[in-house]
Amino acid sequence: MKYSAFFISKKQELCYILLVVKDKKIEKKLRQIFDRLLDSFGPQHWWPGDSPFEVIIGAILTQNTNWRNVEKAINNLKKEKLLNPRLLYRLPSRKLARLIRPSGYYNIKAKRLKYFLDFFFQEFNGKLDEMFSLSPLALRNKLLEVNGIGPETCDSILLYAGNKPVFVVDAYTKRVLSRHGLIKEEAAYADIQELFTDNLIHSAKFYNEYHALLVRLGK
Repeated sequence: MKYSAFFISKKQELCYILLVVKDKKIEKKLRQIFDRLLDSFGPQHWWPGDSPFEVIIGAILTQNTNWRNVEKAINNLKKEKLLNPRLLYRLPSRKLARLIRPSGYYNIKAKRLKYFLDFFFQEFNGKLDEMFSLSPLALRNKLLEVNGIGPETCDSILLYAGNKPVFVVDAYTKRVLSRHGLIKEEAAYADIQELFTDNLIHSAKFYNEYHALLVRLGK
């Protein structure tokens, strides 16, 4: 099992003995896909970001656009020395929209960033440690109540910024699994997510690498 040897030590591996695998054939197929992707592309070192907060901003900005455009928007914020929770919280929406213009739908995304920042300060006083101290399920439920944050963005925040073992499902994931006959094209987000969490080890590092490899393949 390449994926377990790649990600967890022998002592850690013992922690996963109690994992209940629903379908050995699905487990084997998912492992094969991961191994082949890793052999072909190598580790992806995703998500790029200098801090968990930057990852959160990127997760919101990447909706309906490609990462190059998001990088331009984030670099604009960095040039103005505004990539800071409290500074963005206080920044007027118009200026924020102007700075993130390269990400597309900038007025909508500025509102979504503001919705998140309002939630972040009202619920956690702008403290990431406090926010990520919640259980993945509790925090997920709270994030999904924030206007503009759907399941994919929410799970990207949990996995990539919070290092929580939550698998991210996107269009690439759905397309690959559909073409391999593992899901139907109309499969729901939650059902696709459960395919991974029910049949593979519960590891944030592993989920991170698997999703990143699927994105690389999709691109």
